[in-house]
Amino acid sequence: MNLHEYQGKLILSEYGVNVQRGYIAQNACEAASQAKKLQLETKTSFFVVKAQIHAGGRGKGGGIKLAKNIEEVEKYSDQIIGMNLITPQTSSDGKKVRKVFIGEDVYYPGDNEIEEIYVSILLDRSESKNMIMYSSEGGVEIEKVADETPEKIFTEIIEPELGITKIQCENIASNLGLKDDAFLNMCEFIKNLYNAYENSDASLFEINPVIKSSDNKIIAVDAKVTIDDSALFRQPVISEYRDEEEEDPAELYADSLGLSYVKLDGNVGCVVNGAGLAMATMDIIKLSGGNPANFLDVGGTADAKRVESAFRIILDDANVQAILVNIFGGIVRCDRVAQGIVDAYNNIGTITIPIIVRLQGTNAVEAKKIIDDSGLKFLSAVSLQSAADAVKSVFI
Repeated sequence: MNLHEYQGKLILSEYGVNVQRGYIAQNACEAASQAKKLQLETKTSFFVVKAQIHAGGRGKGGGIKLAKNIEEVEKYSDQIIGMNLITPQTSSDGKKVRKVFIGEDVYYPGDNEIEEIYVSILLDRSESKNMIMYSSEGGVEIEKVADETPEKIFTEIIEPELGITKIQCENIASNLGLKDDAFLNMCEFIKNLYNAYENSDASLFEINPVIKSSDNKIIAVDAKVTIDDSALFRQPVISEYRDEEEEDPAELYADSLGLSYVKLDGNVGCVVNGAGLAMATMDIIKLSGGNPANFLDVGGTADAKRVESAFRIILDDANVQAILVNIFGGIVRCDRVAQGIVDAYNNIGTITIPIIVRLQGTNAVEAKKIIDDSGLKFLSAVSLQSAADAVKSVFI
């Protein structure tokens, strides 16, 4: 589950991480009121108005503005709230902005140089351990840093039985070139940040930038946070942070039906049981000249109702030119799945795109006969290769 920046900062602050202070607003009048409140509490002279959507690159799309006074806070908030913000991480339609974060100015002048730092925590799958990735080149895309100056990216692998150690915190601060108060503050920042990551069941914390301020404070200016969906039952407070308006309607509908569905940008819909088989099916489609339009796992009970729901979700995608059903019958019987596919087809009515069906496993022979004798326009496949050839035939 993705969180908004302001929600991520709430979690960070609970664990003692120093964050850019601010308030959320849903209209321009409220934004001005929140700015006045923030000014009284922090003595900030400037404000930053930041669109709250589940996507990065907001500044490039005009979703982040520096306001020099209360009047500009109100003006910029009015411009940003309600806009469809297009960033490198959104579709061409963008995302509608429904709220803004009014933040304090952390780039205030002082005795020391201001530095922008990149810090993230995520799972290193090759090590099966959490990893802290960091760089002195904050404020820009980490992919660009990795491509142009890879020597400026550092990592620390965290041993599960030890957690983050004092030596690792000091190593991070040292590699970032920090000294004196900034060094000590970064050590404290990293320790608290990792504790927040662990205790919130997060799968990603990305703070870009982390600021070393002119008075050597270490401040999280942004917060991209993703929580492990499978652990939400342990996080009742964080679960309430879910913003369904930021999620794809088809994915929400599928979730309500117990289907695992992720929309992609391709042209061949997939109906599969099991995540591993789904990934293999997507590979088949790609190798056959198509592009997968979705990940859709119907699970172990691929009955008529679930198959019909899966078809309806996929058919709502105008880009889909064919559907590949690839089911392995282990516990589930293939003949029951086949009858479910036929019933779903009849319930939906006219389907104008090809449907390729491959059923293997328990009662696969009986299942193929049901499909072949249905009189409906299915392309039947037995092997993975024949399924791939059927997909290919659609695009020849």
